[in-house]
Amino acid sequence: MHGKRGSEALDAIGIVPTLAGRAIHDHWQAYFTYPDIAHGLCHAHHLRELKVIEERYQQRWASEMAQLLVEIKVAVDAARPVQRHLHAEKLAEFITRYDQVMAEGLQANPAPVFAAEHPKKRGRVKQSPPKNLLDRLVAHKREVLAFMHDFTVPFDNNQAERDIRMVKLHQKVSGCFRSQEGAERFCEIRGDISTARKNGQRVLEALKKALSGSPFVPSFLSVQAASPG
Repeated sequence: MHGKRGSEALDAIGIVPTLAGRAIHDHWQAYFTYPDIAHGLCHAHHLRELKVIEERYQQRWASEMAQLLVEIKVAVDAARPVQRHLHAEKLAEFITRYDQVMAEGLQANPAPVFAAEHPKKRGRVKQSPPKNLLDRLVAHKREVLAFMHDFTVPFDNNQAERDIRMVKLHQKVSGCFRSQEGAERFCEIRGDISTARKNGQRVLEALKKALSGSPFVPSFLSVQAASPG
């Protein structure tokens, strides 16, 4: 529970600043203020954006990119049981197609041009949603295709979305939390339940342990706590 949404909140939560793995997220810019961690971008978010662009702006590149991302996912899912990565030829093919779709999209969405007589405004230049998405897909190509190069990288961040669903449901039903303490306790309880489920624990038993003063702790955290330093 935190009053901010940016790096101040992420620092307070304490997960991202010391993350040893890869953060899979929806391109919230605050995550990229941590240059020492690896990133991966969620394709559930990309597919929704691409669908809107295809339907609202009638741009073919959007449907082509959506099809390509799904095709790569199918190839990765098929290869995962028997190999650690896609063959070099397949990787090269997908990368070439990715670049071709991006080039087609950029051609259909050139950068905005302003007349010389108009003074420049401060801040970011306003662009169309298709151009904004294209810029992200080009600038973060490595993060977009991370799941293709490393089979341990998930295709989306749906696990995180599921983890916060009950919080959003509470807001939808109740409208708000009545106190800071109540909000913090709600988050602690939901976090404990989520951790228990992910580790194959029975939720009711996990809650009983927490109330008795001996909460369930995943084995890898127990090992880290016991290690010197």
